[in-house]
Amino acid sequence: MEKIIAYCERTDFSFWSEPVNAATNAAFLLVALWVWPRTRGLGLARMMVWLLALIGIGSFLWHTHATRWAGLADVLPIMAFILLYLYAATRDYLDAPVWAPWLAVILFVPYAAKFSAAANQLVPGLGANGVYLSVAVLITGYGLYLRRNVTGQGLLIGAGLLIVSLGFRIVDPLVCDSFPLGTHFMWHLLNAAMLGWMILVYCRHMRAQQESPDQT
Repeated sequence: MEKIIAYCERTDFSFWSEPVNAATNAAFLLVALWVWPRTRGLGLARMMVWLLALIGIGSFLWHTHATRWAGLADVLPIMAFILLYLYAATRDYLDAPVWAPWLAVILFVPYAAKFSAAANQLVPGLGANGVYLSVAVLITGYGLYLRRNVTGQGLLIGAGLLIVSLGFRIVDPLVCDSFPLGTHFMWHLLNAAMLGWMILVYCRHMRAQQESPDQT
């Protein structure tokens, strides 16, 4: 139940101390509603949409309650989405053996931890942003491997969106004096767009695969 001030916009521990950060979480729900019809018949894609909505709800709780439990409500759906997408990408984009997606999921945690630690040594104070940066690098790696087809190109666009949105997340504590509202709300808007885009990339790949494996 410990209270935490983590962003420029919050100045006290009242429920609506971060109105813009709280309100912009609606973007996750709106994107989830927009993407949902496009996931028909794709079980993993539908799970991704549910997690996208939970990300918005969890982040809303975090930016209104500002407690450690709310922080977990914010982080856990994000981690679940990352692991689910990694599983789906390894299985369906790479046409990997049945054990490979599970191995990728298992290895993600030590990979992200080591990457984040190294990133924080290079850029002190990067904090949890190092983990998100590790995800951007991972998406870029898959995109480069698949760069000759539309799926790879879509992944590279997604990685670019994540890097831009992450930039707004990183600079938020640096601009508090000159811009008290902060920039974290842009992380919400761009990240919602990026996650929705990643789901659409997956759906497009799976539809093309169903029509003709050669088109993917």
